[in-house]
Amino acid sequence: MSAGSVAVVVTEEMTVPSWDLYELSIPCTVFGTPQPDLADPWYDLRLCGTGTTARGGTAAGAGLTLRTPYGLDDLVGADTVVVPSVPDPCVDEGRPLPPELITALRRAHDAGARMVSLCTGAFALAEAGLLDGRRATAHWMHTAQLAERYPKVQVDASVLYVDDGDVLTSAGLTAGLDLCLHLVRRDLGAHVANQLARRMVVPAHRPGGQAQFIEVSVPSRDDEGLAPVLDWARTHLDRPLTVADLARRAAMSPRTFYRRLHAATGTTPLQWLLDQRLGRARTLLESTDLPIEKVGELSGLGTANNLRHHFLKHIGVSPSDYRRAFPRGPPGSTASR
Repeated sequence: MSAGSVAVVVTEEMTVPSWDLYELSIPCTVFGTPQPDLADPWYDLRLCGTGTTARGGTAAGAGLTLRTPYGLDDLVGADTVVVPSVPDPCVDEGRPLPPELITALRRAHDAGARMVSLCTGAFALAEAGLLDGRRATAHWMHTAQLAERYPKVQVDASVLYVDDGDVLTSAGLTAGLDLCLHLVRRDLGAHVANQLARRMVVPAHRPGGQAQFIEVSVPSRDDEGLAPVLDWARTHLDRPLTVADLARRAAMSPRTFYRRLHAATGTTPLQWLLDQRLGRARTLLESTDLPIEKVGELSGLGTANNLRHHFLKHIGVSPSDYRRAFPRGPPGSTASR
């Protein structure tokens, strides 16, 4: 397992909205704060500025001033490049993005970097041609503009984030945090990502396919029995649970339970159960030496063949290949590189 280096693009814009600063802070918090008890070494974070923000220059917005020690040339050689956002005029008014930024993004991708955008950062990746023929997303308020301006991009306005292997895109604001935690999960395993999320007091994992626009992202504890039954289900995934079982335990009709869960999570009960089972299987594969058959049993995915079917369909690799990509050890052990 290797964390590697993360280069975050800081664009020069003297009227940066506060939400752009929020999105910039997400990769800085996730990748820039060492967690030696979880993985040592942690990520190597580099803030790379455009124009006068580079190497000692400043970018200002919302009463704050930011100095960046690296420039765009430093994108090349990074393992991961993150574009948190682009200036609003580049999105709303069609103002051109800095050509030196587009060139640097192409060079970084050609050099093998994993390319990541948060919110309107997708416009920079699209301008560089890195999203052509790929499925991608952005904040739902900007996806129509993204699709119109870049018709070669398969824009999906409904999801939190899209993982297309070496190119990943997310919706805005907190969805960017979901994607960054997803990257930690990919790089360092579920245990590290879960512990980091716990320290940040956020949900450990929201699947990328979850809807952007939902009434409540996480069910509240006083939701008339919905949250308790979901907690119960998570601790009994080895059972053959059905929607009728969960509805009965919540003292609701199946139709009411379906409606309430969909409103709370943006997904269906069956899909929610499958996501939980896949998450449990991934954790077991990463952190134990249990046989594949036992992992299928404990996660509720059944036989080894059924587990393999779901992994290939939803994760893209077999359970055995997935296990080989992660170090095994007791929870709390430091991840190896």
